[in-house]
Amino acid sequence: MVNYSSVCTSEPGYPINLVGKTGQAVQISIHNPSQYICANCEQILPDWTQQQFLWVVVVLQQSKYPLLEITADTETEKERLREKFMRFGCDVAFNLRDRGYVTDLIDPRTGYPLLSHPGPVPHDDTAVAKALLDYPVIKNKCCVLVHPQWGAAVYPSVLLSAASPEIIASVIKAIAPLHGWTEVDV
Repeated sequence: MVNYSSVCTSEPGYPINLVGKTGQAVQISIHNPSQYICANCEQILPDWTQQQFLWVVVVLQQSKYPLLEITADTETEKERLREKFMRFGCDVAFNLRDRGYVTDLIDPRTGYPLLSHPGPVPHDDTAVAKALLDYPVIKNKCCVLVHPQWGAAVYPSVLLSAASPEIIASVIKAIAPLHGWTEVDV
């Protein structure tokens, strides 16, 4: 049985660690698909039936607040982080698509792909991040990922691509500065 929980280590530099202008960290890692994605790919992304290879890009943004409770501050913060991911993710996805690689990002709010036809099954970013990173999850009104350094102050999101991890990483590193994210050594 294939181990789907390992971080891709085909090249040094994984995960990609970034920091924004406000000092909030961003961690990006590239993985083989989780068992959930393998089992449900056609239900999540019906347009992708011919894809032999698929990589999952997990984007974790540090939140200003722990996202355990629904408050005006946490809802505003989640929307800000979602918008940041959507802008960044679209730039990465369109760059990879321009190179001929099937790529899409999942809207963290709905669980459906942004650039492909949605299937009947939504994607669950928190569950996939838990499966691929082996981070704990707190289940209350919604599932909250727990990052080893940031605790519950983390906002997960996901891109999917047929491009190789090296190409994905190269595009991410080129586009991140356009969104105010600088690469850092951890």
